[in-house]
Amino acid sequence: MLAVLAGSITTGCRKIEMDGDTKTTTPPSQNENTILEGRITENRILKADYTYKLRGLVYVTNGAVLTIEPGTKIVGETGQRGGLIITRNAKISADGTADKPIVFTSESSNPQRGDWAGIVLLGNAPTNASYNGQAGIGEIEGGINNSDGLGLYGGTNPADNSGILRYVRIEYAGYAFLPDKEINGLTFGGVGNQTVVDYVQVSYANDDSFEWFGGTVNCKHLISFRTLDDDFDTDNGFSGKVQFGISVRDSAVADISKSEAFESDNDANGSSLTPQTSAVFSNMTVMGPKATLNNNGNSLFVWGAQIRRNSSISLFNSIIMGYPVGLFIDATKGVPTDNNIPGSLFVQNTIIAGCPTSLLFDRGTNANVPTTPNTQATISVWFNTTAYGNSILTNNAEVGLTGPFNYTNPDFNPTAGSAAATGASFGNTKLNGLSSVNYKGACAVGDTWWKTWTRFM
Repeated sequence: MLAVLAGSITTGCRKIEMDGDTKTTTPPSQNENTILEGRITENRILKADYTYKLRGLVYVTNGAVLTIEPGTKIVGETGQRGGLIITRNAKISADGTADKPIVFTSESSNPQRGDWAGIVLLGNAPTNASYNGQAGIGEIEGGINNSDGLGLYGGTNPADNSGILRYVRIEYAGYAFLPDKEINGLTFGGVGNQTVVDYVQVSYANDDSFEWFGGTVNCKHLISFRTLDDDFDTDNGFSGKVQFGISVRDSAVADISKSEAFESDNDANGSSLTPQTSAVFSNMTVMGPKATLNNNGNSLFVWGAQIRRNSSISLFNSIIMGYPVGLFIDATKGVPTDNNIPGSLFVQNTIIAGCPTSLLFDRGTNANVPTTPNTQATISVWFNTTAYGNSILTNNAEVGLTGPFNYTNPDFNPTAGSAAATGASFGNTKLNGLSSVNYKGACAVGDTWWKTWTRFM
């Protein structure tokens, strides 16, 4: 049940903090429960006139819809590891606007990554996970599951609907429940493709910013800012499409497990279980720790993209900048990842820049991958196939973005003469359904989609 905040609301005007600003408003005429805990079992509306607190893990259950008004602020209560779990068959309707984003953040006046747990969406879409011998059902990471199975995900409905996240910021979330079983800024488990995820920024996550376990949800306009571990992590058969994404790293902060922009597995064992992880990413701009080749950054930064353990994700029309290694195809565990080349794993019309080692390949047994005297040359032959339209640039400056490594006032837009301003292609059938644009990376010249509702500080 939900706890009621003790006390009454006084008459007259009071100040409400919204999105870092202060406004004066006339209070509603009745009390509002602003501490959320336990389970929400009926439809509920969170109102922009209040700041709400998550006390411990809060589960939306019983098919309930949690509606959050534009401009609402929700905080994780200090010391309580609060989190919001949208269980299977329940929904969230967090539909903010560019001028009134919905903000999930820390309660602390001195916020730190890991101050609260994060947001978890669980649905009934397919996954290759299993739980207690039941194939197609997974247990989400992070100690969320309980005796009622509220942390389970997956099913047989690719068109499942977990609601809406639009114009939402998620800040200072995530914690490690156990090694390799963390809660991220935003976690998806078996989320279906009728769910709307658009214009979402995750900042200062204590593990990954975004992680998908199975499911078919499609996402647009995602921003990962100064996360600890990975920006975009895909597992257990995720097959959705993600278009227009940005990641910015703190060059001094990386995770002991090694940090990268993209990490992808079919599953932890690299098995042949289906559905296979086959997500499509297009128009992504990801920046690592190396603003220039001479910058070192934290030694735990490794790859811009690591595709491993029989994953067949694809990357199109994107930019990887400033990582020690740009792209790593790792075929050393489980079913060799290079078995997916060619056929289901594609990297096309993508720029790798400012990476001392642009390409790395630990090959498996696929005889269809071009054979050369060494594995490094092998991946170069594949990546540089003329029809794929890829390019390797020595320095980040050659890409021609306006100010991608300015950590307090970044600008990800290409200049008029940028190598990214043109050259995108949407001819591959994996890109069906995405917006056809002519530029590579997340932004066009003069683009504004990543401004106004975001925060970079």
